[in-house]
This record gives sequence, structure tokens and C-alpha cells, in this order.
Amino acid sequence: MVTLKPAGMEDAEALLDLQKQAFNALLEKYRDYDTNPAMEPLSTLRRKLSERDYYFIQQDGRNVGYIGVWHWDDSLHITPIGLLPECQGQGTGHEAMLLLEGLYPNNRRWTLGTILQEQGLCRFYESLGYRRTGEVTNIKPGMDEAGYEKVIDREKG
Repeated sequence: MVTLKPAGMEDAEALLDLQKQAFNALLEKYRDYDTNPAMEPLSTLRRKLSERDYYFIQQDGRNVGYIGVWHWDDSLHITPIGLLPECQGQGTGHEAMLLLEGLYPNNRRWTLGTILQEQGLCRFYESLGYRRTGEVTNIKPGMDEAGYEKVIDREKG
């Protein structure tokens, strides 16, 4: 069973550990030492904890990932979401994203960015109803971030 548990400042070290594990494979692949969450110092994560909502993704009571939510203009921006490697590809992230949307029933617009070259990540977000915005930011040669958004029509339910 997948659940979300709010995380606070006291959870910074546990979140950072999950973040490093979740993003290490992408760090090794792209060597994006300036932007990869696995390279983020604890001080930066603590600052983000004071500015954003963070949740542990739990599976059967065990922390297997996390999601950060930044309140931005008229939308909520997911930044970042990470799962332990052994929990990826099993539906845990999909279920966590749906649970997250349920925590913010009045929000109509979700945004996020993901690596354009990672087709599995792109398909994951598209399976949840996210659509490419057309915004692409070059991170480094061979690595771009694609913008995604999901607009929820509350009138239709």
C-alpha cells in the first residue's frame, strides 16, 4: 500500500539520503554535477524544506521515495520526485502522484520538468495526464529538461 507522509525540517537528512539514492543513476549517466539532486547539499535541502511542501512516499510503512511541491503563481510545481531504484517501474510513483493530487483538491494546474532524453520518465508523466508545454531548457550537451503540465477541469470532476 502506497501512502504519503508529510516531511519536515527534522527529516532533512533522511530526505537527502533518499534523494541521493533515487538520482544517483541519472548522475552517473549524465554527469550533471551542478543540477542533479544527488549533488544537493543538506543546507540547500533545508532551505527548500522551508519553502516547499515535502512528502515521503511510503510503501507498507517504509520510506521509498519523496515528492517536493512548490507553490508557484496559480499552480503547483512538482520538484523533485524520486524513488529508490528497487521501487521504480512498479506503479509506486504513479500511485504517489495520484495521492498527491488528492491532497490539493482545489489546485487546477500542475507543472514539472523532466529530462527529455529519458523517454521512460516522459512516458510516466504522460500516463498521468501531463502534456509537454513545448518549453525545453538545455542543461548540458545531450541533456535537456522538458516542461510538462496537467490542467484539471474541476467542472468535469
